[in-house]
Amino acid sequence: MKIEVLGTGCSKCKTLYENAKKAVEESGEHAEIIKVEEIPKIMAYGVMSTPALVVDGHVKFSGKVASVAEIMGIL
Repeated sequence: MKIEVLGTGCSKCKTLYENAKKAVEESGEHAEIIKVEEIPKIMAYGVMSTPALVVDGHVKFSGKVASVAEIMGIL
């Protein structure tokens, strides 16, 4: 599984990245978690509001910091 956290490095983006890491750890799933900070790459997903969470190429959350529980729900 590939999880991408889209954002330019703001505090909300960093929080979403940490929440994603915790969700993966707690769920026992194996996933690669990547930060994507380049605006052209973010726009390629059609995301206009960050932070955003992408799982296996599909945008799951955009414009909000998803909680650990919300992320675990989609893993």
